[in-house]
Amino acid sequence: QVQLVESGGGLVQAGGSLRLSCAASGRTFSSYVMGWFRQAPGKEREFVAAISWKSGSTNYADSVKGRFTISRDNAKNTVYLQMNSLKPEDTAVYYCAAEPFTTVQTMGRMIPASWGQGTQVTVSS
Repeated sequence: QVQLVESGGGLVQAGGSLRLSCAASGRTFSSYVMGWFRQAPGKEREFVAAISWKSGSTNYADSVKGRFTISRDNAKNTVYLQMNSLKPEDTAVYYCAAEPFTTVQTMGRMIPASWGQGTQVTVSS
């Protein structure tokens, strides 16, 4: 059973930075794509970024390209989301997700099988 535990959320001023972490366990993740999604109040959950655990290839939503960077540490089974130049519209609960045997492109158009509990990110203006 896949377990995903997010951390690193918090309150930050506009223009600031945060790094989210997602600790993954319960599987060998070499065949997985890991992703970050977010859900703002009153809005649907949306794709943010994805990374292939095996190849390291990445995919980003247009709204975060150039500001966010997804990465992974294979030794620690951890995926990161470095968020720079944060904007108030980035305020949301951020979720880590995992899906086997897919691509980073497809991850942006699907509902993954496994989810973490979410971590709140609040950006003040």
